Amino acid sequence: MLNNLFKLDANQTTVKTEVFAGLTTFLTMAYIIFVNPEILSIAGMDKNAVFVATCLAAAFGSLVMGLYANYPIALAPGMGLNAFFTFGVVKGMGVSWEIALAAVLVSGILFLILSILPVREWIVNSIPRSQKLAIAAGIGLFLGFIGLKSAGLVVDHPATLVTVGNLISLNVLLAVLGFVVIVALDYKKVPGAIIIGILVVAIIGMVTGLAKSPSAIVSLPPDPSPTFLALDLAGFFDLAVATILVLLLSFLLVDMFDTAGTLIGLGHQAKMLDKDGNLPNIGKALVADSSATVAGAAFGTSPTTSYIESASGIRAGGRTGLTAVAAACLFLLALFFAPLATSIPGFATAPAIVFVACMMARGLAEIDWDDVTEFVPAVITALMMPLTFSIAIGIGMGFLAYVAIKACSGRLSDISTAMWVVSATFLIYFLRTIIF
Repeated sequence: MLNNLFKLDANQTTVKTEVFAGLTTFLTMAYIIFVNPEILSIAGMDKNAVFVATCLAAAFGSLVMGLYANYPIALAPGMGLNAFFTFGVVKGMGVSWEIALAAVLVSGILFLILSILPVREWIVNSIPRSQKLAIAAGIGLFLGFIGLKSAGLVVDHPATLVTVGNLISLNVLLAVLGFVVIVALDYKKVPGAIIIGILVVAIIGMVTGLAKSPSAIVSLPPDPSPTFLALDLAGFFDLAVATILVLLLSFLLVDMFDTAGTLIGLGHQAKMLDKDGNLPNIGKALVADSSATVAGAAFGTSPTTSYIESASGIRAGGRTGLTAVAAACLFLLALFFAPLATSIPGFATAPAIVFVACMMARGLAEIDWDDVTEFVPAVITALMMPLTFSIAIGIGMGFLAYVAIKACSGRLSDISTAMWVVSATFLIYFLRTIIF
């Protein structure tokens, strides 16, 4: 039955190999069940309920990816997207987390529609490659700033805005230790390097009294009701039109480019790309990804996306959707480890955030540094995200810079219709919200 469902023989793999690959993928990305509740709790959301939502969204998305698209790719609430949800939307725009969840739901539905229609390819292809790379790198820098702040390495300062924290503080020293452990283990290709680093720091923190020990390791799953179906659609549609468009565009663009880039990268690693470099049945994978975002919003979490960490499972031999299904089952099993997950302190998750940030920032290396009209707008996009503490503003400023520089340089043919439309939307938002 499994052979027929997942085409194991055709992909030259076995049930044992696929299940082991699923375990490897889960261990590599399981850090999200610790980090996501920590980030979203800053937005005012119940930490235990977000833990449940994280596990359910990851399980749902991975199951759909495995059973419908038959790809060895697991999903979970995305890093960067959860930061934008908390710091960009709730804290930055001043909307409630219930309204932010409604924005996630609507953007997920739009992503699902675009994944079915050919419009999706038009949008993805219309955004310059330099801006796609800059968005990913900028989110990485933004996450790095958040992680350093959580670790206590970066603190506020009345004269210089930010400065270095207390380097001899035990919290800071443990965070640095965790980061070094994660990097070293990842270099040695140890599965679960990130989660091992988190647990090492958390355990030391509990032994030294810096963190509270969990009352138990295993328990029944927490009550999900504080965030389950808690989205406020009425409040979302009461927002100004420009704000609605910016919210939807930001969630949609980041999720779409992140997903497309991840799928192509993983498809290349798994040798699934065709002779033209395209991933067969990518439409099914995008449908799985977008439907997971819709389900995740209903459960009560920020957008769900495909995880580049699935590469670890692919390296372990995963070639079919059975790998993703195995990872999904483990996310469901993780529901019973809530006491441990919700007791992890911020200084233990901070190293994981900074490490993910470093991985995301690699996109800057692929920008065309010989074309000033490409790399300048890209740098503006990447810089503005951490410096304004907003992914949306970073995207908007970068897009506006791209259009303005290209137009003034006499290269109007480089500006697509989609770039004109998106940039005009951001300009209206900035004029209405920031200037006036």
